[in-house]
Amino acid sequence: MKTKLGTKQLVLLGLLTAILLVMSYTPLGYLNIGPLAISFNVIPVALAAITLGPVGGAIVGGVFGLTSFLQCIGVGGTSAMGVILFDINPVLAFVQRFVPRVLDGLLIGFVFKGVRKISNTYVSCAVTGFCSAFFNTAFFMSALVLLFGNTDYVRELMGGKNFIVFICTFVGINAVCEMLASTIISGAIGAALYKARLIPAQSRGAKADTAELA
Repeated sequence: MKTKLGTKQLVLLGLLTAILLVMSYTPLGYLNIGPLAISFNVIPVALAAITLGPVGGAIVGGVFGLTSFLQCIGVGGTSAMGVILFDINPVLAFVQRFVPRVLDGLLIGFVFKGVRKISNTYVSCAVTGFCSAFFNTAFFMSALVLLFGNTDYVRELMGGKNFIVFICTFVGINAVCEMLASTIISGAIGAALYKARLIPAQSRGAKADTAELA
């Protein structure tokens, strides 16, 4: 039984990683607007956290972070901001692109488990999708200010605004679109995956799970 479960998890992890890579290297994953991009890659990360838990979320989040960093050097597209940050400090650029995505995937795995204890699967998946986009933006921008806040580039972007105002005004509609898309799509796909029994049954009892599948 453990071997079958482990095999199924590995196959699902590989599938979600492949989907994320396809999205990362095609127009499906990003909608570039100015120096930032609306990223739909938070959705596979959310689905990995939902189906595979915090570890699976962190792994797929790490793949997302790696593809984001590669854009700094023109692999799979080009990030205007990433190119500038890479020129300033390539090591810090990697940290700023990679670590927030790993943390995102890890934490939303716990979010899903926590919300699912008090709500149904659809709501839990939708909340996880929202948090995937929200954490991605919050961690990404926080790392930007923390690691590059003393550079002329980021100081110019901030324009004297405080940290919170800068994030809200800079990401603007991009972040809102990411959150809406991730919430709706993660909720719908997550519910379908649950009915396909690709999400483990809730520990609170078979009766609740049966009701959700009905």
